[in-house]
Amino acid sequence: MDPAKLAKLQAQAAANRIGGKGTVRRKIVRKAKPAGAQDDKKLQAALKKLNVQPIPGVEEVNMFREDGNVLHFSAPKVHAAVSANTFAVYGTGHVKELTELVPGILNQLGPDSLASLRKLAESYQAIQQGQQRPSAGGAEEDDDDDVPDLVENFDVEADAKASLD
Repeated sequence: MDPAKLAKLQAQAAANRIGGKGTVRRKIVRKAKPAGAQDDKKLQAALKKLNVQPIPGVEEVNMFREDGNVLHFSAPKVHAAVSANTFAVYGTGHVKELTELVPGILNQLGPDSLASLRKLAESYQAIQQGQQRPSAGGAEEDDDDDVPDLVENFDVEADAKASLD
């Protein structure tokens, strides 16, 4: 064989070498898994430790907050361990105002819930009026809601009451 042709073929083979001694190792490119899938696996593991059972057929969950807003879950996943009084509600929750949900949730409330809803609506209206009103005399009204100061020797007084009983 011609030595020039042989040298040319060896140069091409060295340039296109796959594997063998001295080759660079190629890294394996891993496909990234979505983060939601990992969170869901962790959540399922935690729920399994709590020994909860899924509750099918829950269309919506409303959680009433102290500021008058409602945390609204539409089509949530609900799990419960009734013996431990533990409920797990997960899904996409949205903070909505009470006025947005009132027509739809009235038929779901019982008579005792209607009273609490009425109180919540009154407090919500008071909050709305308080925000609209200028805060000139608001400092005196806020003092009524504060926690009273403790008596200096409350342990001594508690012991005295206990000894009288």
